[in-house]
Amino acid sequence: MRYCLYSYGGNTRQIAKLVQQETGGDLCEIEIATPYTGSYNDVVEQGQREVNSGFTPKLKPVSADLKNYDTVILGTPVWWYTYAPAMRTLLQSSDFSGKVIYPFATNGGWLGHTFADIAEACPTATVKAGLNIRFNEDRLVTPEAEILRWIKGISEK
Repeated sequence: MRYCLYSYGGNTRQIAKLVQQETGGDLCEIEIATPYTGSYNDVVEQGQREVNSGFTPKLKPVSADLKNYDTVILGTPVWWYTYAPAMRTLLQSSDFSGKVIYPFATNGGWLGHTFADIAEACPTATVKAGLNIRFNEDRLVTPEAEILRWIKGISEK
C-alpha cells in the first residue's frame, strides 16, 4: 500500500500518520514547490481562487513511484468543497489505472463533493468509500474509533 497526502495545516498529516501506524504502509507527502504564505485568511482567499480556476500548482518531486502500488490511500484537506489544488496536480499527473483508491478528507465543516471529484478524476481506478474526518481547528471531532474502523476495513482487504 502507499499513502499519499497533502496537508496545509497538519490535520491531514496527523491522520495519514495514524493510517501508517495502523497498517505499516508507506507514507508519501505531497508538497507544493512554492509554499503558501501570508495569514490564514490570505491562504483561504488564494485557495478559493485556485479551486475556482482549476489551478494545478507545481509539486516538489514525490518520493514514490505509484506504479509499485496497487492500493493507494489519498488524504486531502477540503478546500472549497473539493480536494486541494495540490491533490488536483497529483491526480492529473499520475496514472491510477487499475489501482484501488481509499480517500479520506479532513475539514472543518463540510465535505462537499470531494469524494465524487476524486472518483471523477480517476475514472480508470476503483475508488472506494471515503472517510470524512472533521476537525475544529486542530482538535479532532470525528471519533478516533470511527477512523480506526475505516482503517481496519482497508487492512483486511
